[in-house]
Amino acid sequence: MNTYEIIVVGGGPAGLAAAIEAHKSGAKNILILERDRELGGILQQCIHNGFGLHIFKEELTGPEYAERFIREMDALGIEYRLDTMVLEVRNDRTVDIISSKHGFETLQAKAIVLAMGCRERTRGAINIPGTRPAGVYSAGAAQRFVNMEGLMVGKRVVVLGSGDIGLIMARRMTLEGAKVLAVAEILPYSGGLTRNIVQCLYDYDIPLYLSHTITSIEGRDRVEGVTIAQVDTKRQPIPGTEIHYDCDTLLLSVGLIPENELSKTAGIQLDPVTGGPVVNECMETSVPGIFACGNVVQVHDLVDWVTEESRKAGRNAARLVLGQITEGEPDLRTRANHGVRYVVPHTIRIENIEKEIDLMMRVTDPFKNKYLVVKHGEDVVKKVRKAHLTPGEMESMKIPVEKLRGLTGELTVCLEEVAHEA
Repeated sequence: MNTYEIIVVGGGPAGLAAAIEAHKSGAKNILILERDRELGGILQQCIHNGFGLHIFKEELTGPEYAERFIREMDALGIEYRLDTMVLEVRNDRTVDIISSKHGFETLQAKAIVLAMGCRERTRGAINIPGTRPAGVYSAGAAQRFVNMEGLMVGKRVVVLGSGDIGLIMARRMTLEGAKVLAVAEILPYSGGLTRNIVQCLYDYDIPLYLSHTITSIEGRDRVEGVTIAQVDTKRQPIPGTEIHYDCDTLLLSVGLIPENELSKTAGIQLDPVTGGPVVNECMETSVPGIFACGNVVQVHDLVDWVTEESRKAGRNAARLVLGQITEGEPDLRTRANHGVRYVVPHTIRIENIEKEIDLMMRVTDPFKNKYLVVKHGEDVVKKVRKAHLTPGEMESMKIPVEKLRGLTGELTVCLEEVAHEA
């Protein structure tokens, strides 16, 4: 059985950043496992710009962003395998893999980093009524067809869901000559970044219908039309509000789900809200020695945040291998409350924090002029005033370790009202 210090599952932006940081932190015997035919993950099909503004202080396309990490990985001599499927990860840190080149193998690691990313919800997950013709694609599948395979998926398009991939594909289809008729969103607010709403819809005069959903898909062999309707507060269609569009394509951008089948087989505890593993301050899961990072933990809106989180996981995986992490029960647990949907990490061992800990979270609804507050009991640990908050944009609170020393029990993250100013 081949043995490695660290095995990284996934060769996308999360896996690459974790492996590089682990190497820089002292681990040398590292292996990246990637099921696709090339490294880079989803970035390879994201040919639009806007990546790297935080990490590199410049605007890059997805492939350009990935290439910087691939070159750095090659320069460090980190081993990787392509076209390799991971079949199972066990809690004893053994990994079953299979590939056409090597066949079936079982590998052993001192630490494992899970970086499998996320997947899209499908039509079956949201139960759209109507027939089952060709021409219904997830936004990510359409993106791969258009950007990597050179295949145009349709000419008259309706998009359901206003997640970032759907918004970006609305613009991409327009640039390729298609007519994007509308984007419908069942929620009363968009799930995408504000910059994508402006740059992908408003700049191209594509209408966005909030509180609307698809009520019917028509067509036998190919999509011939769809009907959208306004929904009430219970998300039920309101009779008399229907709008019909003659179209040949429907793109679905109805949410992303962390890819955690391997996490389940390893017996890792999952957060019912994020769908990803419960992790501590080191990005270590409930199974000792198995770490997780990137969209497998929580769906990020910026790849820069994926990189930062994955560097933390890689650095701490190396620290574990080198015996530099304090094991034991957590000092603190985090809890979301009053307008905050979830908080990552879920538990904190203060002794393992070097300078500060970065709490990541999303709010439940759009809010204006609120305080984002971290509390220990009734004591305020940190308070930041926010002019605008939306579920489509992740929030971050950096807490210096000095403010946490001596604390035990629970940290609560919530929203509070800003007092009226005369």
